Amino acid sequence: MDEMDNNRTSLAKGAKDLAKEAKRQASKNFNKAVDRASDEYSAHRSYNRFHNEDEEEDNYNSYNQQDRYDDDAANDEDGASSDATEGHDDEDEIYEGEYQGVPAYSDGKAQDGQVALGQPVSDSLKSRKELENERQADEEELAQQYELIMQECGHGRFQWQLFFVLGLALMSDGVEVFVVGFVLPSAEMDMCVPNSGAGWCAGSVVYLGMMLGAFYWGGLSDKVGRKQCLLISMTVNGFFAFLSSFVQGYSMFILCRLVSGFGIGGAVPIVFSYFAEVLAREKRGEHLSWLCMFWMIGGIYASAMAWAIIPHYAGWSFSMGSAYQFHSWRVFVVVCALPCVSAVVALTFMPESPRFYLEMGKHDEAWMVLKNIHDTNMRARGEPERVFTVNRIKIPKQLDELVEMQNKSANIFVVAFFKTWDEFRGIWSTFMKCFSPPMKDNTVKLAAVWFTLSFGFYGLSVWFPDVIKHLQADEYASRVKIHNNERIEDFTFNFTLENQIHRNGLFLNDRFISMKFKAVTFIDSSFLNCYFEDVSSVGSLFKNCTFVDSFFYNTDIDDFKLTDSRVINSSFHHNKTGCQMTFDDDYSAYWVYFVNFLGTLAVLPGNIVSALLMDKIGRLSMLGGSMVLSGISCFFLWFGTSESMMIFMLCLYNGLSISAWNSLDVVTTELYPTDRRGTGFGFCNALCKLAAVLGNLIFGSLVGITKAIPILLASTVLVVGGLVGLRLPDTRANVLM
Repeated sequence: MDEMDNNRTSLAKGAKDLAKEAKRQASKNFNKAVDRASDEYSAHRSYNRFHNEDEEEDNYNSYNQQDRYDDDAANDEDGASSDATEGHDDEDEIYEGEYQGVPAYSDGKAQDGQVALGQPVSDSLKSRKELENERQADEEELAQQYELIMQECGHGRFQWQLFFVLGLALMSDGVEVFVVGFVLPSAEMDMCVPNSGAGWCAGSVVYLGMMLGAFYWGGLSDKVGRKQCLLISMTVNGFFAFLSSFVQGYSMFILCRLVSGFGIGGAVPIVFSYFAEVLAREKRGEHLSWLCMFWMIGGIYASAMAWAIIPHYAGWSFSMGSAYQFHSWRVFVVVCALPCVSAVVALTFMPESPRFYLEMGKHDEAWMVLKNIHDTNMRARGEPERVFTVNRIKIPKQLDELVEMQNKSANIFVVAFFKTWDEFRGIWSTFMKCFSPPMKDNTVKLAAVWFTLSFGFYGLSVWFPDVIKHLQADEYASRVKIHNNERIEDFTFNFTLENQIHRNGLFLNDRFISMKFKAVTFIDSSFLNCYFEDVSSVGSLFKNCTFVDSFFYNTDIDDFKLTDSRVINSSFHHNKTGCQMTFDDDYSAYWVYFVNFLGTLAVLPGNIVSALLMDKIGRLSMLGGSMVLSGISCFFLWFGTSESMMIFMLCLYNGLSISAWNSLDVVTTELYPTDRRGTGFGFCNALCKLAAVLGNLIFGSLVGITKAIPILLASTVLVVGGLVGLRLPDTRANVLM
């Protein structure tokens, strides 16, 4: 019996030794893991403060107590161990760089409907205000954590790849602004549109499309994502831009440009929102300013392509009979759509904004994108072994938004209508949040600054070229050649007649063969037994003239050009249909493109200065200072009495105002939280396009009348807008909400 008791005691002691050794080894391994994690977090950033601090403190105390207990037990039982613990390797751990799957996100809620003591009250029992306050607190916590995550991811290859992709989209917006202005003179001539204000209408239609597009796509990007909305909007722009180059009717051309403008309207609000959400705070101001340079590149690209293509009618055009004409300006429209197509292709390879994913509660998708950003940048630095240490990211409380309207109809159009209606309701709901405290004051101030800056900038941008054209027209008119009471008999005209007026002339047995009339007017003249063959005319008229026994073959002389004229015993054969564009060298066209090229290039120094100083002198100082200086520079327009002086003033004004545009883009991006950033930016950009339309109308109507009103109006709105901008909150030190 004693021997049996001794064996039983030995067996119990062995089991006890085995349990103690297992606990000691587990405690030892745990402490090593904690020490290693602490070292890694101290080398980077600590995310532990975003977890449950009370729970961590309790765990820390319990682990210390357990460690002390194990150490005491080990000292008391010197050498106590068991064969079962032999052979254990301290390094038998999962390699820290080994993929272990996406970290599971847990919001701490009780499972299976169990409500534990101390658990938060169910959301169903809380008021809407309480839920919104909780979400606001979650968003503030997420903003702090997200900033640390972006600092760990670093700034490198991924950001530069996205920089150039989004730059192509922004470049497309810059091209769109210039395209219609460049092609309208040629398009109106090609489509026989009289010069009666149709150009202003076409330009306004494009801005109207961009205004609607900015509000719609910007708001939609807060609902379905930055990348998806930008892809769709750019696709719409590219498709209708291409289509506009092939349509033959002027109305269809304007309609295509309207829809094209609607598509490109989403570029600016989405591009800046998208890029800002992958930048750390210390990089955001500078790199958003560098991104603005692509708008300038778009203007330079459009000006250069217009100069190289549009004036060369013969080398860049073809026709299919007399009904279908594909002139050089249509080639220019196709070429200007290439940046948009390139942006669409490149954008398909980029991920969605991880900040948007987090806002929508998609933790796993956001984590994967952030890990991809981290790994891409680390590989580019030559540090592929660096591990992405983030395990859990804070997710804002998801509130129930508008309930989607249910429709059981099988009609696809009815379903599409209700789906679109739901989207509009969501956009409008988000838009109204921009006017709720505390964003209301900021939205009103931003709207005022956007409107005043755009009104002054686009108004003067139209006024400058129109004044230059007015000066050119005055100079051209001063060089007109006037011929009175001339008599020309048996003469062959086979050369170009330009800028001439013929009064009371008599042309007898004359031949007009393979020649051109350019800005030539015949008044009270007679043509007797004359022969016209292969004659083209632009800006030329026959007023109160008489044609007797004359023959017309393959000419464009029609009833519109024969004003109050009499045709007696004369015949027209194989007349040219449509409006002809036959002048191979148009000096005025070259001049317009060159002026726009210089005006766009003049913003380069301002772009560089704003990018380098954005984070040093602050967004607001740059915004207010640039607008005030631009307003002051308008007074120098009093001295603009020549073309060269006006061009210089145009370059000076553009160079001073570009810093205001860049800083305003940055401030607008940083002021709005993620859940309404696209909507708020889209609203401000829509106001910008509305101000552009009003500026074009008001300033354009004052060309050739007075200088005082445009100068005083532009100076006033710019200075007032600059002073309002100084009242905006400074966002330089803020994290992105």
